[in-house]
Amino acid sequence: MKTREVKIINQGLEDEMEVWGYRPCLWKIVLVGLGTLCSGGLLLLLLYWLPQWGIKGTCTQTSLRDAHTLLLRTTDEFRQWFRAKVHVMFAPGRKPFDSLDLQCPDQQLNGDKDLSPVHDDQPVQIIYFTHHSTKYYWNDVMQNFEFYRGLEDVKLSCSSIHSDHSSGLSKTLQKYRRLFFGDNEIAVRVPSLFKLLIKEVLNPFYIFQLFSVALWSAEDYYYYASAIVLMSVISIATSLYTIKKQYVMLHDMVAAHSVVRVSMCRGNKETEEAMSTELVPGDVISIPANGMIMPCDAVLIHGNCIVNESMLTGESVPVTKTGLPSSGDEATSSYSIEEHKRHTLFCGTHVIQTRFYTGELVKAVVVRTGFSTEKGQLVRSILYPKPTDFKLYRDAYLFLLCLVGLAGIGFIYTIVLSIMNKVPAKTIIVESLDIITITVPPALPAAMTAGIVYAQRRLKRAGIFCISPQRINMCGQLNLVCFDKTGTLTEDGLDLWGIQRAVDGSFFPPESDATKESLVGSTFVACMVTCHSLTKIDGKLSGDPLDLKMFGATGWILEEPTEEETALHNPIMPTVVRPPQHTVPEANQNDPLTLNMSCEIGIVRQFPFSSALQRMSVVVRRLGEKHMDAYLKGAPEVVASLCKQHTVPQTFTDTLETYTRQGFRVIALAHRQLESKLSWHKVQSLSRDLIESNMEFLGLIIMQNKIKPETAGVLHELQQANIRTLMVTGDNMLTAISVARDCGMVRAHERVIIADAVPPKDFYPASITWHYTENPAPTVKGSQTVNINLEDGIHDKHQNQQEQSYHFAVSGRAFAVIMEHFPQLVQKLVLRATVFARMAPDQKTQLVDVLQSIDYIVGMCGDGANDCGALKKAHSGISLSELEASVASPFTSSTSNISCVPSLIREGRAALITSFCVFKFMALYSIIQYLSVTLLYSILSNLGDFQFLFIDVAIILIIVFTMSLNPAWKELVWRRPPSSLISGPLLCSVLTQILTCLAFQVLAFLLVRQQSWYETWTPQSDACNISRSDLTYNLNVTIPKDQKNIKNYENTTLFYISSFQYLSVAVVFSKGKPFRQPSYKNWLFMLSCIALYTFLFLILLCPVPAIDSFLDIVCVPHDWRLTLVIIVMVNAAVSFLMEESIDRWGSSFLSWLFCRRNKSSKMRYLHLTMELQDDADWPPRPFTVTYASSPQSHISAL
Repeated sequence: MKTREVKIINQGLEDEMEVWGYRPCLWKIVLVGLGTLCSGGLLLLLLYWLPQWGIKGTCTQTSLRDAHTLLLRTTDEFRQWFRAKVHVMFAPGRKPFDSLDLQCPDQQLNGDKDLSPVHDDQPVQIIYFTHHSTKYYWNDVMQNFEFYRGLEDVKLSCSSIHSDHSSGLSKTLQKYRRLFFGDNEIAVRVPSLFKLLIKEVLNPFYIFQLFSVALWSAEDYYYYASAIVLMSVISIATSLYTIKKQYVMLHDMVAAHSVVRVSMCRGNKETEEAMSTELVPGDVISIPANGMIMPCDAVLIHGNCIVNESMLTGESVPVTKTGLPSSGDEATSSYSIEEHKRHTLFCGTHVIQTRFYTGELVKAVVVRTGFSTEKGQLVRSILYPKPTDFKLYRDAYLFLLCLVGLAGIGFIYTIVLSIMNKVPAKTIIVESLDIITITVPPALPAAMTAGIVYAQRRLKRAGIFCISPQRINMCGQLNLVCFDKTGTLTEDGLDLWGIQRAVDGSFFPPESDATKESLVGSTFVACMVTCHSLTKIDGKLSGDPLDLKMFGATGWILEEPTEEETALHNPIMPTVVRPPQHTVPEANQNDPLTLNMSCEIGIVRQFPFSSALQRMSVVVRRLGEKHMDAYLKGAPEVVASLCKQHTVPQTFTDTLETYTRQGFRVIALAHRQLESKLSWHKVQSLSRDLIESNMEFLGLIIMQNKIKPETAGVLHELQQANIRTLMVTGDNMLTAISVARDCGMVRAHERVIIADAVPPKDFYPASITWHYTENPAPTVKGSQTVNINLEDGIHDKHQNQQEQSYHFAVSGRAFAVIMEHFPQLVQKLVLRATVFARMAPDQKTQLVDVLQSIDYIVGMCGDGANDCGALKKAHSGISLSELEASVASPFTSSTSNISCVPSLIREGRAALITSFCVFKFMALYSIIQYLSVTLLYSILSNLGDFQFLFIDVAIILIIVFTMSLNPAWKELVWRRPPSSLISGPLLCSVLTQILTCLAFQVLAFLLVRQQSWYETWTPQSDACNISRSDLTYNLNVTIPKDQKNIKNYENTTLFYISSFQYLSVAVVFSKGKPFRQPSYKNWLFMLSCIALYTFLFLILLCPVPAIDSFLDIVCVPHDWRLTLVIIVMVNAAVSFLMEESIDRWGSSFLSWLFCRRNKSSKMRYLHLTMELQDDADWPPRPFTVTYASSPQSHISAL
């Protein structure tokens, strides 16, 4: 059969997938049914675990159009498989935004087959499937499935939303659209305990345990089987409780405000109350004056809203949302949620209050509903997370496969040996299968999880909360951490350092006090008190911290109209600002008219701050004056570009650079007097671009953003630990560089090279100009190179002296240009870039992606504001905000500084080393037991039921759960822990311990058979010099025969030797410094080891008949007991010396042995570093320009 072309859905998106169509095949289904019967249901389990086999085994491939079942595979590195059932519904149209010419408005639209639209005899058949809470519909034109986001799919302009969608939908059209978009709710279904139980029990690990228990029961090993069943029940119950709790928490978080009553507009005047679940894209809703929790994403078309968006951004600062522009250049552009955020109300955000016109409602058009909303996407990412890609877990599976291979050898060995000794068939089957359960330890997953659980508890005590425990291990491998600046490295608030006014194109000297009487009536102060987004909530001034500081520094008072006051006027009542009475100049105090005219200012219209435009503006009117004024505030470079050039001081650039170099945050102000003929109504419809032009430059506000006291120390600690640090901020470039120097990211002697990239314009290609922020003396190229030691484990003491002495700094605009036009330079640049300024939220995510592409293990630390994407994308995201946005981050710190980062890395390293220790120990436990059983099988013997029970429960479980308790080491060291189980030193360690244990077990096994007193043991054996009379008595007593040949000298010897081997291996593998506290500080582990050693020596040297009988131990001479003590002690000493030797010289020896001393590292960033050392043209010389005219960009001097 010809292979059909594979289709891609969600192309270019994060959840891009390949899709194939299948239809059921009867003969395949019959074959699978027979196979399931013959295999006792195992085939069905296998097909459940591997959905691709399940579909291919029961279906034949067909076109997507005719498919009954779809097979989906993600295109990312995980290549996950999913299956989806295709459904059919009937509707009067093919797409949700088709116009319906239905005569009967009350016609039912419910997806049933009896629909009969007037314009067509038959309803249209719609094919769709659901995957991860998203519906995908068949498109005949594309010949593929697509999903509908919402109103954006129609590519509407802003003006057409006003003209065509501001009156709402008819009930008929609403019902039709609901067929496609479903109910407007983010439904987090909490699965029943039974469903969760079935899903948990069908895990391959539990199926293997079930097989083991059945096998042990067949061998009458009821006690051990019961112990494993008990462990499994506890493990399943704990897992079910955790999963159920997480579902309930998420459900409660989402359901709290997901269904509310809304006022829906039908036509221009008519409104009706309805449930929010009925909303569809295109509906128009009225926002009540006292606010609401938004049940959907909607674009504001009339009025203003003050919104708390902490659920999405992590910032609890209220933001002002204004109506979508209906005229001007912006009105002609296509509406996009991303570009028009300042006009969009997002699902889950809290509208605190509205500003409205009398007789008119504050209206918004529904854009997205359900899981398509911003909140829905966030919930989807939590419900369906990507698997954690960590080498440890992949290696663990490889290691288990090796154990399975070893079990296979034992399986064949047992069968061959048993057949040669003419053992009954039932015994052959049971014993050969038993060897598999011994080699692959059933307690392994529980043991591996223990270290992570303990680390999670320690983190919780340190105020760090974790919603993704598997990522704790990943924190141990971090070698690069990105930090947001404001609120993370520096204090949240800004202090006003001073102001510098500009008059007639020249600067006045800086002034520290903005409340001086001489400034009260100035345009500069008027701009400071009006150009902001502050509002009063419950009588308290609220808004952006920068605006609060700026307004607070003037001492003015803000008054907002009440609802009643607004209702008395036709126009909206403006917000008014006025100075306190005592600051009004004396000349004006005697004249009330002058006072009112010159000082009280009403804010008529506001254009909110836009991070894309880097500015905000307002239109105001002084009380009593005929004309209006426009005031502008924003990034100095942007404000200066919008001003008349003669009003901008010639020293502007130098003055700005002076402040930004010192780390100040600088904001520029501008003013423009508007024409007196402009009416209030006309101002409301003016476009922003018309207002924000031909301004007059007023001067600069200089804000001080202090570095948090902990910042410098933490960054120094990370650098000492060989962890690279970056700053990713939305702030000004020079301010960011200054902060980077102040906090130690960039040292005093190191240069910063700004990569200033500009996109292609006219006939000129894109280019990068390389600006050096300082002019160092010419240096020889060789002195700029760095010798990076490619071996993680060796610390070069001269690293700091030889380190490269330059850093790149890149702005958001330059980053976008370089990503698009200089892809060959991106990796080179990020390798040495330390400061990323003016970065948009999506660019932060892109940067994390680029860093990960060169094999960095990336951490991201931010305060939640605009960092959500990067926090999710990073290997380890740490949010310093405890608001709901922290749901996007695996870790949340209750302390609002970066001191949590080293703590998290230390705990991650400790948890990672614990995982290695436990895995090595469990592997050795399996091998030691495998060796004992294999040796005993050679004499048709085995370990007894209670011997297994003692080893597996009393020794292994106690040791494995206490050896994981070692806390993290108190400081971060330069060396990083290994990330792979399949590494030379680690495998060498395991292999040498296996050989040591094998040697001593074989030695003891052979030695006991050479003893003069040795004989084939019978109940009448006299190895312990029992008196003749006792022997005679015993001969006359009928003693039951040992059917399984458990009691014998070999069994007793190997039981003692192996029991001590488990303990010695545990002590040897339980590593302390430099990643964990030493084992002697883990008192539970020490007590367990001492207690077990004491007990074993006691029963070895001073046998207790009751214990011997219970453990099926036979009596051996005292001399042999002393010999065993010597063997045990020598075994422990050899194990310890071998492990110490490998720790100290293992890596060097393996490098020498396999001639790999000069082999380069697999890490791409280290490869790149080595390449750049030999590149004479890197970094580019000062003031050179790199052009994107050809694939090999050339550099030319200016």
